[in-house]
Amino acid sequence: MAPLRHAILGVGGVGGLIGACLARSGESVTVVVRPESLAQYPEQLHLESAFGNFSVPVARAAEVPPADVLWIAVKATQLDAALAAFAKPESVRAIVPLLNGIDHLALLRAKYGAEKVIAATIAVETERVAPGHIVHRTPFARLNVSSGGRSLLGAVVDEFQKMGFECRFIDDEPTLMWSKIVFLAPFALTTTAADRTTGAVIADPEWKQQLESCVREACAVAVAEGAKVDADAIIAAMMKMPANMRSSMQKDVERGNAPELDAIAGPILRGGLRHGIDVPTTKKLVAAVERRAGSSRLPG
Repeated sequence: MAPLRHAILGVGGVGGLIGACLARSGESVTVVVRPESLAQYPEQLHLESAFGNFSVPVARAAEVPPADVLWIAVKATQLDAALAAFAKPESVRAIVPLLNGIDHLALLRAKYGAEKVIAATIAVETERVAPGHIVHRTPFARLNVSSGGRSLLGAVVDEFQKMGFECRFIDDEPTLMWSKIVFLAPFALTTTAADRTTGAVIADPEWKQQLESCVREACAVAVAEGAKVDADAIIAAMMKMPANMRSSMQKDVERGNAPELDAIAGPILRGGLRHGIDVPTTKKLVAAVERRAGSSRLPG
């Protein structure tokens, strides 16, 4: 089978990881960068990872080129601005967004058509330390994709698995998307509110209790939204996380960037309102993150 043409919109930690691994597997990869950065952007992506340390050549462009797959890996807070580089959606066969949250799916489907957008999530700690230089900090990378993308992405997913990714195709979209939220939101909110690593949160009885309570609130909302999730299983998995993990929300607050509170916590708060489910711990943690970040309060 001929290699697919891939474009990466958002060449940060996640987009850089995906782009580097695709290029190494022999796929055609174009990274989309700001026009003012194009001339100076490296002609290679360099990845430091448990999957290997390597550099791979990639093409560069200021607009999304014709492609079989557009991977969107920007922050949720940057999505609207980033889509300005997507001037010719008819030239792209499929869109795979790897943003945090859920609401971006409806936005992208409304703009580009439901049939073009393939739901997917990724769980990983990775960071762009310089343009084109990506450090993958966790020993894992978990990529889950809607079963509707199997025909196009099956061979690509096989290559990711050969490199060390854990990958699954999932039939049920609410379960696919909420399975990440119920893990990510408690992890991001507690590490950011406490300004501690996962290990330090779990070692402190008070913060551990808030982490577990937030998981149970998130799972209650997820179930009401039609997802199949298990709070006890999520908590057990969290207890096994690498002790030195830090959330991207935590890093954003440290750097003075706007945290992705609406994307990550918003679905729980809004879902709680819709279904009459009280989520007091989630609200408390959101308020604590807002105080640290100096941002305005979310509704709910």
